[in-house]
Amino acid sequence: MKRPIGIYEKATPKNITWLERLNFAKKLGFDFVEMSIDEQDFRLARLDWSKEERLDIVKAIYETGVQIPSICFSGHRRFPLGSNDPEIENKSLELMEKCIELASDLGVRTIQLAGYDVYYEEKSPETRARFIKNLKKSLAMAAKKQVTLAIEIMDDPFINSIEKHLAISKLVDSPWLMVYPDLGNLSAWHNDIQSEFILGKNHVSAIHLKDTYPVTHESKGQFRDVPFGEGCVDFDKCFEILKSIDYNGPFLIEMWSENSDNPEKEIEVAKQYLLPKLEKAGLI
Repeated sequence: MKRPIGIYEKATPKNITWLERLNFAKKLGFDFVEMSIDEQDFRLARLDWSKEERLDIVKAIYETGVQIPSICFSGHRRFPLGSNDPEIENKSLELMEKCIELASDLGVRTIQLAGYDVYYEEKSPETRARFIKNLKKSLAMAAKKQVTLAIEIMDDPFINSIEKHLAISKLVDSPWLMVYPDLGNLSAWHNDIQSEFILGKNHVSAIHLKDTYPVTHESKGQFRDVPFGEGCVDFDKCFEILKSIDYNGPFLIEMWSENSDNPEKEIEVAKQYLLPKLEKAGLI
């Protein structure tokens, strides 16, 4: 079976239909597109798509053969599970339930969660405890629909390593919780990549491919829009490690070229950089 290689929705042109988006991805040789439901109103509105709108997405998947196996649900950045505001906390769970329902209707297998207790609020032991409490509630909802929740390793100290994810995973103790490592985010925090993947190899649902500039005493790092090969990620070493632990899951190229004059060209440049390295490591 072929290794699935996907592209992030925000790498594709912004104002096109989903049928056009999946055909765009197919033309570039991708097997899947990861849908984004971020904190912007127009993307959060997808959680209220009608049955007809959802069916149109399913038809587009079958017509093109390009899958949508995952949703990047970063709406919790604006409405976090650990919020100090009870209204926002309740909204976070409402959105979570809607996202799980949408995933079930579309055939999405994995919802990627942002690993923030809170983002725009001050962190505290209480926000951490509230995040864990509401993550348990989210996992109970996901279990009913057999949808996996996977926490992304983030640009935030709350969960910036697989080790930190595993500590929370142990507390919630659910088979429906996995981790979705981002090689860029993992590398930016100076994690021991080999140890990270040895610890978490049975918990990884998928992997984001992205370059970053590292966090230092002088810099908060840069976690997006870093050209591949110009950041701190040692892709050759990372792919060698993933091969050594028998990682068999998909790879997702994460880019933000949706407003570019030529997103196709930018994606091709990324492919030309990454695919030979994946092939050299024996991962494709």
